[in-house]
Formats: sequence, C-alpha cells, structure tokens
Amino acid sequence: MSEVHVSEVRAKAGKARAASVVMNRMTTAQKNAALSAMADALITEQKLILSANEQDLDHGRSQGTSSSLLDRLKLTPERIKDMADGLRQVIELQDPVGETVQTIQRPNGLHITQIRVPLGVIGMIYEARPNVTVDAAGLCLKTGNAVVLRGGSAALYSNTTIINVLRQALQATDIPPEALQLIEDSNRSSVDEMLKLNDLLDVIIPRGGSSLIQNVVQNATVPVIETGAGICHTYLDASATVEMAEAISLNAKVQRPSVCNSMETLLVHQDYADRYLTALGETFRKAGVEVRGCQQTQHILPWAAAASAEDFATEYNDYILNVRIVQNLDEALEHISKYGTRHSECIITENTAHANRFLQEVDAAAVYHNASTRFTDGFEFGFGAEIGISTQKLHARGPMGLPALTSTKYRVQGNGQIRG
Repeated sequence: MSEVHVSEVRAKAGKARAASVVMNRMTTAQKNAALSAMADALITEQKLILSANEQDLDHGRSQGTSSSLLDRLKLTPERIKDMADGLRQVIELQDPVGETVQTIQRPNGLHITQIRVPLGVIGMIYEARPNVTVDAAGLCLKTGNAVVLRGGSAALYSNTTIINVLRQALQATDIPPEALQLIEDSNRSSVDEMLKLNDLLDVIIPRGGSSLIQNVVQNATVPVIETGAGICHTYLDASATVEMAEAISLNAKVQRPSVCNSMETLLVHQDYADRYLTALGETFRKAGVEVRGCQQTQHILPWAAAASAEDFATEYNDYILNVRIVQNLDEALEHISKYGTRHSECIITENTAHANRFLQEVDAAAVYHNASTRFTDGFEFGFGAEIGISTQKLHARGPMGLPALTSTKYRVQGNGQIRG
C-alpha cells in the first residue's frame, strides 16, 4: 500500500471527524438551509455535471460496459432535477436528531431520557450510480453526520464534480464543507484502508453488487450496516389474477432491471403455468427479456434457455429472467429460502391464507402481497431519499432513511444519587 493512498483516505476521514464535532451542534434550520443550497447548486451547475457524466459514459462505452449499467450511470436534466428534488424532500422530513425515544423515572429520583443522536462519521462505499452521492450527502448531513464517500471508478468524473458543486454550496451555509468528503483514489487499496479506520469512521455502509458487499462484510473492522444484493422473487399462486400477475411481474422485471429491487426469478404454480404461462412468456419475450427456465418451463416455453442452479443464485441486473414452475406454496417458500437474499419477495394470490403465510414466513426486509417489489425504496416508503436497503437485522432493516442514520444515548439527571 503506497503512502499516497493512505494519505488521502486518512486525511479526508480526519477532516470529516473534525467536522462531525461541529455537525453535532447544528440545528435543524441550519441543516435544512444547507440542503436547500445544495439542491439549488445542482440545478445551477447542471451543465457542468452533465459534461462530467458524459466523460464517464464515454469511458464506459470504450470499456464495453453493458447498456443496463450505462443506464445506472447516466445522468439527464430530469435525473438531476430528481436529485435536487430529493434533497428538498429530505428538508420536509422530520429531523430525528434530539428526538426522545423514551423517558424513565426511577424510584431513586434519577430521570433518564433516551434521545437520538448522529452516528458520527459514516463511510459509504458504493458503485456506479451518481445519484447515490447526492442521496448519501443529503441524508447524512440532515442527521448531523459527516460522511466519507468512496464511489466506483465508473462514475469518478460525475462524483467528483457533484461533490465539488455541493461543497461549494456549503461555503455559504453554517455546515462545514469538510463534513462532505469524496475519496478520489480508485484503487482497491483505498477501500481496504477505509475498512480498518476504526479511529475515524463510526460505521461503513456498502452499496453495490455482491462482491463489493461481501468484501466489506468479511474484511471490515469498522462496524458495517450491510445492504444486500437483490435476488428478488415473485410467486404466482394458483389463484393469481391474470391481469394483475402480468402487470406486476412485468413491472418487477423490466421497469428498471438494473436496480436491486427488480425481480430475478418468477416462480409459477403448476396450475397457473398450465393455463397462462405461454402468454406470459410471450409478453416477456416481446419486452426483450431473455427467459431461462426449469425443464417444465421449457416444455411450455420451448424457446426458453435452460436455467441452472447458478442462474437461480445470480443477481442479473439485466433483461434476464429465471422461471421455475412449482407444485405448491411450500415449494415456492423452499426455493426463496434457498436462493433469496432477504431483500424483497412477492406473492400474487387471491388466497388470503396463502398470502398471510407468505408474509409471515418469508425472511426478507420487505414482503409483498399483490404489489411489485420495485416499491422497496426510501422514496416510495415515504422516507425521502435512502442511503441503502439493509438486508441485515441489527440496527436497521429495509430502506434506510433518516432514523437509520442515528444512534441513541441516555441522559441521566440526578440530584446527588450514589449507588449503594
């Protein structure tokens, strides 16, 4: 590991740590004013950001990057407006910092109050989507945290320009620009160093593909909030309504296949498959989706490729769909338990007992009855922007909005009590 790599990561994390002390004193009004200035700056400097993004896109095309990944990377005036609107929506959300979680009055006279406080300094390691840079900055600053961002090399020009624009906007506010840091070193050693910065980072949140997340989880000594890969399933039960089943499953796959809450495997009850899978398969084929199926699926859809165990364990983020025919709900639940990543799972059924059993037994951050998995999103849940979707069970689970970026502490007030 070269000294240059160590210097950038540690120096910027150190600046963030110092800024976090100041952030802890910021009022909601001060934080909201900063977010407003950041949102305005994104619109004002739109041409600069789009120019930088085009550099990233050109580089991606020259490297043979897939169309779905280029779509994740691409910024447009509409997407920049969405990013700015996201910051403004965060302004409207209640600030959790200082909120009283509970109060306890002890018989000895001690008055104990548990309140929400910032986590401190958050390290964020993520991949191609530049909008994550803005989402993370807004959520972290709103909750009084400083943040050290390390995006993927595919979006380096975009991220660097966005951070420069946001930091410039902060110059005219009470929020210290040093609270917002971007690691520009694209070598993996910069990630490896962040994972060990226990003295400067309070938590690390990885957001991206399975290999990135597993590297962070397995190698970090800094505490990690794990955001998981999304091998999401939709199960069409025997009683599923045809129109609803087609609309939901198509939306779950093709509305934006490059994101983690898109469907990767369609499970179909045998009775439903016998009657409706031929037409549904054609609908997917017309939508440009490559279907890979089990043997029974191939019997009904002879044009489908064979699906292997490896396929069922793959997050494609592309126009590829696994289809498996199952005999009953038990078999569907068994498949989800084996291949799911505890992200988002859906059942489409008119059978209330089956729906309730699915919602109760499936171990996932979000479980759906008759609705697309694409709704697993901080904005769609009413949280404003999100910093990620946690698939673990400690501290936070599901879309992580503002409360997930806080911890708590106890304020204990007395009048001279000592413990006997």
